[in-house]
Amino acid sequence: MLPQASESRLYTFSTETKDHLRKFRLTTSRAKGPQAVIYMIDKNTHEIRQDEDKTVYTSLDEIGDDLPDHAPRFVLLSYPLTMPDGRLSVPYVMLYYLPITCNAGMRMLYAGAKELMRNTSEVGRILDIESVEDLEEIPDKLATE
Repeated sequence: MLPQASESRLYTFSTETKDHLRKFRLTTSRAKGPQAVIYMIDKNTHEIRQDEDKTVYTSLDEIGDDLPDHAPRFVLLSYPLTMPDGRLSVPYVMLYYLPITCNAGMRMLYAGAKELMRNTSEVGRILDIESVEDLEEIPDKLATE
């Protein structure tokens, strides 16, 4: 339990961000199509917050268009799938986007916040991706839970 304590002192969430995380999780469980939001860490204040434009993405392509080439991000994704037996599943996951080209300082900053973000957002699992191209494999990865 000690690592959680040090993580929560280093990184912060505004009340607005915590409220948004909860609301997003609850509303996406009933969504008919994919929904995603991108979160970043302010490298000066260490506040974890939604990207500036606060877009809710409805396709993996849209997410790919907005992910930076050289900086990590956390992407919260709700992705409805029809399972082989016909039932609907709506996995709620976090994509941990860590491009190979990002610097060591940014890697450390995001690596330190990964579990805190997972716990605060209450996602079911984390999928690591290194490039925008990796987004194409997400539906297959989610279908093989």
